[in-house]
Amino acid sequence: MLTGTTAQAAPAANCPGHPDALGTSRTLVVDPRQYPLIGTMQYAKTLPLEDREVVLTFDDGPLPKYSNQILDILAAHCAKATFFLVGRQANANPEGVRKMRDAGHTIATHTQNHPGNMNQLPLDRAQKEIEDGIASITAALGDGTAPAPFYRIPGLGRSDVIEQYAEAKGLQIWSADFPADDWRPVSSQRVYDLAMQRLEAKGKGILLLHDIQARTVAALPRILSDLKARGYRLVHVVPATPDRPATPTEPSQWQLHPISEQVATSRWPKIPNFAYTATAALPAPALSHSDWRNTAPADRAQRRALRDALWSQQVTLVLDPPALPVPASSVFKLPESIRVTMLYSPPSARKPEPTAPAAHEVSAKQAARPAKHAKHGGKGAAKHAAQVKPAKKNAVRMAGLKKR
Repeated sequence: MLTGTTAQAAPAANCPGHPDALGTSRTLVVDPRQYPLIGTMQYAKTLPLEDREVVLTFDDGPLPKYSNQILDILAAHCAKATFFLVGRQANANPEGVRKMRDAGHTIATHTQNHPGNMNQLPLDRAQKEIEDGIASITAALGDGTAPAPFYRIPGLGRSDVIEQYAEAKGLQIWSADFPADDWRPVSSQRVYDLAMQRLEAKGKGILLLHDIQARTVAALPRILSDLKARGYRLVHVVPATPDRPATPTEPSQWQLHPISEQVATSRWPKIPNFAYTATAALPAPALSHSDWRNTAPADRAQRRALRDALWSQQVTLVLDPPALPVPASSVFKLPESIRVTMLYSPPSARKPEPTAPAAHEVSAKQAARPAKHAKHGGKGAAKHAAQVKPAKKNAVRMAGLKKR
């Protein structure tokens, strides 16, 4: 494919009549087949820009009412941009396409009808949208040249099928690094704020704008002026051709924030910054060295110095196991009364046993018998009374002890 760009980039110093113009600092030539997917809003790679370099891109044109004003603003700054055009718009306004080309801007494609569900279309319809868009813009250019092989998916609605097809055709799919949300119903002040805030956060990258919005027309002059005031530089991107080789780059430059080659971790594995030279046990600090209860600032330095001085001291802890006293044998002896008490059983477990008559009962009976026998007047009665022995005092006590 050929490119639709003819003019060379112009620095601010070569912008006649506009000493405060931003200008275009350099032209970046890229090979679309080398990195077919760019823009960190969706992909890992982006254009190989240096810090504080910006690429301007505009979508959805040409629309004469606003696109022509955008071209005038860019011309006042000698600024070059990339326009992703819709085929249907190009058919309706071919003069606008040629005007962009003649001003030195890069002409790229944005499908034929700008479908909002591009990533959901069947492969044949997605292919037709891309191919018809290229054909319409080629016809609008009118000189036999084709647009640059740069393609942006409508709404950034990527899919694997679209990306594979675009790569097979040699197209480079452009996402973006940051947008300004100018397609939303916001004020031009909001467009400016978002553009500058997101650029400051990224440090460089591809800015996504639209040349069919009045808010973009109002915000663009201030954006360009502030880019210059803040030290940013504008880069114009064109595709490589047999007569114009790609700008030499390193793979790391296609990352938004590549790791510096001066950092060792970017080239070899990280190694520890220490080595084990001995296996001797470290000295054990005393318990008093860990007393940090006093944290007064006046004492902190003194405590730190004392800790450092004492930490290296070798402390040997000798722990002698204490000898416990042997219990005396008398500890395990129990009195006899305690042993008897331990044999006590509850009343429910006792069996009834006959007991000896009480002492007073025996005495009464024995006392009555002489009287009875006395009626019969015999010596036998007196003899029998003499033979009866009095009850012992401890009879009841012994009976209870036997039961226990």
